[in-house]
Amino acid sequence: MKVHPQTRFTLPDELNAVEPPEARGLARDQVKLLVAEGSTVRHTRFDRIGEHLRPGDLLLVNTSGTLAAAVDGSWITGAGVAPVVVHFSTALDDGTWVVELRSGGSPMLGGASGDEVELPDGVLRLLAPYQEGSTRLWRAQPPVSDVVGYLRKHGRPITYKYVDRQWPLGLYQTVFANQPGSAEMPSAGRPFSFELVSQLAAAGVLIAPILLHCGVSSLESHEPPLPERYAVPEHTARLVNWVKANGGRVIAVGTTAVRAIESTALPSGAVLASSGWTDLVLGPDRPASVVDGLITGMHAPEASHLLLLESVVGGAVVQQAYDAALEQHYLWHEFGDVCLILRH
Repeated sequence: MKVHPQTRFTLPDELNAVEPPEARGLARDQVKLLVAEGSTVRHTRFDRIGEHLRPGDLLLVNTSGTLAAAVDGSWITGAGVAPVVVHFSTALDDGTWVVELRSGGSPMLGGASGDEVELPDGVLRLLAPYQEGSTRLWRAQPPVSDVVGYLRKHGRPITYKYVDRQWPLGLYQTVFANQPGSAEMPSAGRPFSFELVSQLAAAGVLIAPILLHCGVSSLESHEPPLPERYAVPEHTARLVNWVKANGGRVIAVGTTAVRAIESTALPSGAVLASSGWTDLVLGPDRPASVVDGLITGMHAPEASHLLLLESVVGGAVVQQAYDAALEQHYLWHEFGDVCLILRH
């Protein structure tokens, strides 16, 4: 079922961040920061985010590390052999993987069960479409059992058309990353530096880990997110409940952290430690009930991530924030600028 966010805008090509801020002469924590709360919008820089947080606020940070998830191969079909890039999206419980085949920056939709892709040091075999009625994503048998190690050796970070060159994998990692598993960077955490984390901790801002491994983000417009693997540790769940009970704010770093923590929410508003797979889709029928705000990058028009933002603060706040970001020439996508969006 397709979902439709209220937020509407047109993104000019010149606002796509085509390179990391480091390549533009900035430290990672010097990107622009837009702060939206109620009808108020402020413009500042990310390294000053502490001015908009309070002692006792809790930041939930995703500890998932980015994989070098793109591998070049040769797709073998009945019609012949074609060059293809395999995007390794999600590890499934039985050892198979969800993959996407792409060429020239676009998905290849003509796959069939049993097709094989020759990859370095092995062959990947398509088993069945991952989603009913679609051949965009496939459940596939990878060439080796240790896919994370294989990608470390043969892969490169996933990129899309707006990024015009390859960048080292380290530029796709956040300072919180310690568990490899995301096909694409949980990018809301990228602007944090070790120095900024230390400053926030010294100012009384709490930080707790959460895990959600991101799959590929190249779904059709309005398509809801796919199931993703997550974990909320016991100490994080207890800290969330303590902060809520004592008047602090729970602020998720990224839509991934929102999805993970809201997947554990009880009707009372408390959360429990849990892990597994979440298929939660936040929106008008299921608003966020735990988080009081989030730090997030700038999302593409019609992306389902916008619906999640609206579930936290409402469509009017998101629309106002995006209108202001366009007016002030914020940059979009994983190497771009950032918003702090708070419930009023």
